[in-house]
Order: sequence, then structure tokens, then C-alpha cells
Amino acid sequence: MDNDHTSIHEFDFDLICEYFSTLERQGPGSPEMTLKALSFIHGLSGESHIADIGCGTGGQTMVLGKHAPGRITGVDLFPQFIDLFNHNASKLDLHDRVKGVVGSMDKLPFETEALDLIWSEGAIYNIGFERGLNEWRKFIKPGGYIAVTEASWFTQKRPDEIDAFWQDAYPEIDTIPNKLGQMQHAGYVPAASFILPENCWIEHFYTPQVAAQDDFQKKYAGNQTAEALIANQRHEAQLYHKYKAYYGYVFYIGKKL
Repeated sequence: MDNDHTSIHEFDFDLICEYFSTLERQGPGSPEMTLKALSFIHGLSGESHIADIGCGTGGQTMVLGKHAPGRITGVDLFPQFIDLFNHNASKLDLHDRVKGVVGSMDKLPFETEALDLIWSEGAIYNIGFERGLNEWRKFIKPGGYIAVTEASWFTQKRPDEIDAFWQDAYPEIDTIPNKLGQMQHAGYVPAASFILPENCWIEHFYTPQVAAQDDFQKKYAGNQTAEALIANQRHEAQLYHKYKAYYGYVFYIGKKL
């Protein structure tokens, strides 16, 4: 990887939090794709309990809240995100069923087999796809589901520049068949998988960042860390435009036996 670009996990968490809290979504996705994934989940009722792990400010959780029955608990490590999450739930009059709590995805606040569905868009990479699927499985009822998005290769081979970028950012990135195999190995029946379309990255993730970057630069003028964070995000966007044929996010939906 080019040494001029730092990887996202080396930045100050408070700055990352502030930057991403201004966006409706903290990762690629769209309401349409959240609903498409939800269409593969069967058997939810008013008694169901859903958890959205790494929920951020709840862009996708509010879509679930409007269209899925039952209670939804959003879990995120950052209190600033959870404050915004609960504010958004109140604003949409979902706060009686949709609640955000501060917590870590490697120590979830749920009882064994308490959940009908675990959801996680653009976040499972924080713990790792395989580890997340394996460790979270115990919280899901038999016959319950997991639905996550994960960075995946679309091709067996790709240019060195993008390969090096992802090997640094997330060495667990792999091809779709290998990811499905990991899901099956972790004890789920793969129910569906589909690639998120380009608009999930461009319209819903990178384009909204342009205005946020301008505001951030004004606020933190001369702050090298903030400037490096923005440079990092712009570099990532440039790479996506250049190499989007080779990788993207994939929704993986599995049913626990």
C-alpha cells in the first residue's frame, strides 16, 4: 500500500465518530437493500427480538423498525452514535420498539438464544466475519436468522493496488463462494446472498461525505489528523471508482439450524 495513505483503523476514534455521525449511514447501503435482505427473513412476529450489531446512528435500523415487527436493539461501541440513534428513533416515533444501547460486539448484552434475528450492515469486519458468525450464533434461536454485509471480492484475481489496499484494511476479505462456505461452516444454512449495487456506495456513502468533508476541514483547519482522515476517505472513494468491478459489499443471510 502507498505509505502516503493511513488505514482507517489508525485514526483517533473521537474524530472518526464525529466525522461519521454527520452521515445518515456509516457504510455503504440503502433502504432498498435493507428491505431486500429483510424479504428473505421469515417468521418474525410482534414477539420477535432483533439486534442490529454495530448499528451506528441507525440509518438501516430505522428502516427495519418501520418494516419489521417486534423489538429491535441497536448495539454500538460509541455513545455519540447511540445518542443519535435514540434521537432518530424518537423522531420517527419508533422509540417504544427500537432502542440503542452502548455495547461491544465481542461482549453482546443478550441471553443465549434470545434473538430471532441478528442484523449487521458494514460492521462485522470490526470483529471479523468468521468470528462474528461463530460467536453470535449462540444468541440466535434455532430457526432464527443472521443478515450481514461484508466486503467481498467479485473476482479470483485483481490489480495489485486494490489488493494491497484491502489486505491492509481488512485481510479477511475473500470471494463470495468462500464467504458462503464460512457461513455454512459456522452452522447456518445460507439462505441468500446478493451484491449491493453501486448506488449504495456512491449515492448513499461517498457523495454525502463531500459536504461533510468541507465542514470538517473548516472546523479542523490545520489539524493534521483530521486532514489525514479526509485524505484517507477521498483515497478510498477514488479506489472504489477505479476498481468497483473487482469488489464491493455483499449481503449474506443465513438461517441457524
